Amino acid sequence: MEALRLPLGVQPVTQGRVVRSEWTKLISLRSTRYALAATLLLAIGIGVLACIVFESRWAHLSAHDRADFHPLSVSLAGVNFAQLSLGVLGVLAITGEYSTGMIRSSLAAVPRRLPVLWGKALVFGATALAISLPATFIVFFVGQAILSGEHINTTIGQPGVFRALVGASLFLTAMGLFGLALGAIVRSTAGGIAALAGIVFVLPPIIGLLPNGVAGSIEPYLPSNAGNALWTINPDPGTLAPWAGFGIFCAYVAIAIVVAAVLLVRRDA
Repeated sequence: MEALRLPLGVQPVTQGRVVRSEWTKLISLRSTRYALAATLLLAIGIGVLACIVFESRWAHLSAHDRADFHPLSVSLAGVNFAQLSLGVLGVLAITGEYSTGMIRSSLAAVPRRLPVLWGKALVFGATALAISLPATFIVFFVGQAILSGEHINTTIGQPGVFRALVGASLFLTAMGLFGLALGAIVRSTAGGIAALAGIVFVLPPIIGLLPNGVAGSIEPYLPSNAGNALWTINPDPGTLAPWAGFGIFCAYVAIAIVVAAVLLVRRDA
């Protein structure tokens, strides 16, 4: 049987070309630049500000507050805020196409559909890691330089420090992918952001209202709590081991992406 020939100048659709296309779309969006800038500002700015505050108030802190203090936790204070900006960007990375109708063109160009989702996930994940990894190390070294004024700093060679720095970057990247998957599932910017905020920021306090025994058995396995285990230095009692917790969080992300993939194939654009 004679092989199918493409018209002159038309190239076959490959995963590599889809990835390049998704990269072009991602970097051309104004929202991408704003969200990445916000991530850097939150991760670095809040961490540095927290270090300045603790360094200036150290002499006036109580013995209890000093005992609870850890220099790395202060440096990474901005991670809790940066997760929102990257998560929202993940939602926007796919819902923006649904709101403008561009998703029809994307799926018409890639009829198999799934390469579009894989391309978005790969491009977004690489971009999120490329932003979050330098940010965590920058805020660490700047923050420890500030805290050294009171000799309350730590070094990257201390137990758990390097793991926490890399872990914070991996956590932020996974949170962004979680947002992308939620956006692909609901196909709405408002709905995706609401779902992300509800799961990450609203659900843990609600579970905390349950009786202690019930809450204590559920809280460590919530997505955000499980992911936080990888970059937390002084975990609360009952917290999961760092890599075990992150593994559970990655399982949530993987399940969300699989659901998004199934819906992308079955639903109309």
